[in-house]
Amino acid sequence: MNRLNWTFIGLSITSSWGNGHATTFRALLRSLHQAGHTITFLERDEEWYANNRDLSRPDFCQVILYKDLPELKALHEAAVADADVVIVGSYVREGVAVIDWARDISTGVFGFYDIDTPVTLAKLERADYEYLHPRQIPDFDLYLSFSGGRALRVLKERYGAVRPRALYCSVDPALYYPEQRDVQWNLGYLGTYSDDRQPGVNELLVKPASMLAESEFVVAGPQYPDSIQWPQNVARINHLPPDQHRAFYNSQRFTLNVTRVDMRQMGHSPSVRLFEAAACGVPVISDEWPGLEDIFVIGEEILTARSGAEVKHYLTAMPEQQRRMIGNRARRRVLGSHTAAHRAAELCQYVSEVLPQSPQVEPTPKTQKLSAAQPPRPLAGVPAASRR
Repeated sequence: MNRLNWTFIGLSITSSWGNGHATTFRALLRSLHQAGHTITFLERDEEWYANNRDLSRPDFCQVILYKDLPELKALHEAAVADADVVIVGSYVREGVAVIDWARDISTGVFGFYDIDTPVTLAKLERADYEYLHPRQIPDFDLYLSFSGGRALRVLKERYGAVRPRALYCSVDPALYYPEQRDVQWNLGYLGTYSDDRQPGVNELLVKPASMLAESEFVVAGPQYPDSIQWPQNVARINHLPPDQHRAFYNSQRFTLNVTRVDMRQMGHSPSVRLFEAAACGVPVISDEWPGLEDIFVIGEEILTARSGAEVKHYLTAMPEQQRRMIGNRARRRVLGSHTAAHRAAELCQYVSEVLPQSPQVEPTPKTQKLSAAQPPRPLAGVPAASRR
């Protein structure tokens, strides 16, 4: 593919605090940059992220912060209008209006990157159009989804997506790899608090910790309520910046993956923690969901558990050689299929499918398509950050 100018409008790339979007965008855009592409990232300057930035000036893309929708339209039209590829992400504040504006002025490939597909589909079902309206879905040249399998069929058959394509999260192997560290924890979990995920954390980490008082456990991530009573052998880390993730994984014998309910029910929705931990050669114990077997060989490259008792069995009964072999196999799988370079190549392939039918040769102008569309539903409040 020729080198292209890309513009992304996303939730955040400058702050990983309380969201999984930043690390996803960083890995993907860094790989696109390494392949010779030029990238601009437009991010709304939200106070929450401004106070917790851990990558203000990436060296692989130009970041433009805008304060609100009028400023985006007034000052940054060229970044969208002149791009070869424009991709809007999920959970962008005033996303419906942003999409309408970007679709109206873009002249290149126009896409949506849904880093929250099961959550998005659940919101659409209950007519919650916080950042995406159903009428907009057929207008995307590409609908890039964090979920594969059934989600892609729903997007195509129910909502008219023209090219729904899975674009899973990934890992940068230059940042995540095995290293010699003293083991501090028997089992660790990294994830922002979520009401629907906490029962899984309680069952698969808190309960084994209560049964294994002599072992050490850890939960890292922000927004956990102070009301949670953790066992004394469960350490808490409020926020772990991405540059400390590798050390975190390499300091535990096993790592835990717990999936949000919408994503577990939809299936084919891997979390980035799967790939990060596996790239470090640390065996993962995960809850079960459809499609996990398409990513890792269960029992050989990943372990699954339904109860605290099963987790306890892995922690206490598995021979050390077997534990290491599972971690090594998972690492080989990730390096062969799930790096950021793989995702960038997949994205470029998807874009190349659209280029022969790019807007320059479309018989129907975008403005004509938009003029017949319904007005966007009014939005209220600041969207909650996507919790991966």
